[in-house]
Amino acid sequence: MAALVEPAQPATDGRTRDRVAQLLLQWGSATAGELGAELGLSSAAIRRHLDAMLAEGLVEDRERPQRGRRGRGRPARVFSLTAAARESFPHHYDDLATAALRWIAQQHGPAAVSAFAAAQVAALEERCRTAMREAGDDPLARADALAGALTAEGYAAGASTIASGGQLCQHHCPVAHVAAEFPQLCEAETQVISRLVGTHVQRLATIANGDGVCTTHIPGHVLPLRPVEHTDNVRTVR
Repeated sequence: MAALVEPAQPATDGRTRDRVAQLLLQWGSATAGELGAELGLSSAAIRRHLDAMLAEGLVEDRERPQRGRRGRGRPARVFSLTAAARESFPHHYDDLATAALRWIAQQHGPAAVSAFAAAQVAALEERCRTAMREAGDDPLARADALAGALTAEGYAAGASTIASGGQLCQHHCPVAHVAAEFPQLCEAETQVISRLVGTHVQRLATIANGDGVCTTHIPGHVLPLRPVEHTDNVRTVR
């Protein structure tokens, strides 16, 4: 049998690691020898990649159960992808969600899509409301608390004060691709923000619309002017 030739490449070569990950995803699990035979590399070369992936939490290993009498040497190690590694592969959830909403719109009209969107954010609203119990009544303080609650939900949100009130910025949107076709999702989320901060809000930008961040304006309370006194032709404000 011809000897396997190892190409001159570092152990962390991205292309080889991607091929190893793809095979583990396809097969479920495999030994270094099985992966090497498929990729034309030695078991030692594959193990260097697997060791790096183990250190990063991308694969896990276990002993392969042996039937009958165990031979000499160490038992074979079987490698498989971790849940975190599986999540890094592309998914088709967005395509499925978009197709489902298209069907709802065709069968029941845009109002049904809006109702669906409102139902989807209801649980998020309740979780955020629970997290904001100690926020008080001021809309800007509530916006700051809401930013923390949304960040815990994966939205990478932040709140800031501006001259006209405040801004709530969300740097991640888990449904951006779907919302690009169905803005009812953004509208339902905006209504949730309004209810949670306790005042009318205005969406200025959305990731779904191609902006870099979802930005919501929260009007501040305008303080009444204090009475003006005239003293020796000089106006002073108390």
